[in-house]
This record gives sequence, structure tokens and C-alpha cells, in this order.
Amino acid sequence: MKKVLKNVSFVFLLLKMCVILGQHASVQKRIVIDVGHGGKDSGAIGINGMQEKDVVLDIALEILSSNKQSKTPFDIYLTRYSDTLISLSDRTKLAKALKADIFISLHCNHSENPNARGIEMYVANTISQHSKETTWLAFELQASFKRQLGFESRGVKFGNFQVLRETLDYFPAVLLELGFLSNRDENNYFSNLSNIRLSALSILLIIQKY
Repeated sequence: MKKVLKNVSFVFLLLKMCVILGQHASVQKRIVIDVGHGGKDSGAIGINGMQEKDVVLDIALEILSSNKQSKTPFDIYLTRYSDTLISLSDRTKLAKALKADIFISLHCNHSENPNARGIEMYVANTISQHSKETTWLAFELQASFKRQLGFESRGVKFGNFQVLRETLDYFPAVLLELGFLSNRDENNYFSNLSNIRLSALSILLIIQKY
């Protein structure tokens, strides 16, 4: 199997994040990171029992940590901060109540085919006033993971996920499938804390460009 994931310096990405942040006005954006699954809902289960709910929570918490290190941090909220199960409707209600500027839902993929790999970005399959911004955000996120970290891209796709359907009229909303836990390379990638941090930084880089 071809190895495509890159060994990227955390310091390099952090410096790049600081440069981009310095080029933007200090208008604070409010970001809601929807941390998929949780509690009794493990989501996908990968090789050696790795659980989707844990991977996405680790990434989300690293987003918070890296954001706090910025000189002008964003106003970031998570839909869950621990291993708890939050209903889909409560997740979208929270984002709408907070009047989010961006909504990003984090997930990992799974397939019966162990060779399936790569990232997928989903946007709502219904047109709204935020469709153009949402599509831009989705393409930038998939490009960042491909360029910065070496993930293969499976493209930007349309989906009828509840968290996208219920938020499409309020703000740009994207659902990320961050690799296949059923793929040994990608499963191993997310078992490394340094790579969790790099994934978090890649997401922050695109939020800063928005």
C-alpha cells in the first residue's frame, strides 16, 4: 500500500498559522466545532479498537488548545468536551443559539475495503444563501489536508446529514470525514498525538483564512 501521509513539523504549521493570523483583522469569529458521536455511540471502530468518538474529540481539544496560544484567538465552542452523547438536534440548536460564523462537524470514516483511504468533505445538498461560502470552506479544508498532511482527497460531496440540513440557512456548515480508521495507514496516523495536533492546526489554518 502506498504511503502518502507526510511527516510535517508542528512548529512549521504553527508558524504558518501565526503569519496568516497576523495578516487578518482582529475581528473575532465564533466557531462551533461539532465533535461527532460520543458516549454509547462510538462511531466507526478501527484497527486495534480505535474509536471515532475518541479521535475527533482529541482533534477538537487540540483545536481549542492551539487556538488559545494565538495572540488573537477565535471564539471557539465544542458541542461536547468529554465522552458524552449529545443529540444531533441539540448540537445544531447550540450552534444557532451561539450565532456561529462557521460550523464544522468532525468525523472519521470506515469501509469494509481495507484499502479505502482519504478525506471527504460534505456540504448540504440544498442551496442556501451560504452555499458559496460553504463550498469554498469545504474545498479549502480538503486542500489543506492534502497539501499539508498528504491525505488523498475523495472530493467535496453533497449530503443530507441532519447537522448540515438544520444549519444551512444560518451559517456555512461543513462535515469532515477525516480518513478511514479501517485503513491501517490512516488508523496509525491518528494514534500519534503529534498527528492529532497537526490535524487540528490544519483546520485552524483554514478558519483563519475564512
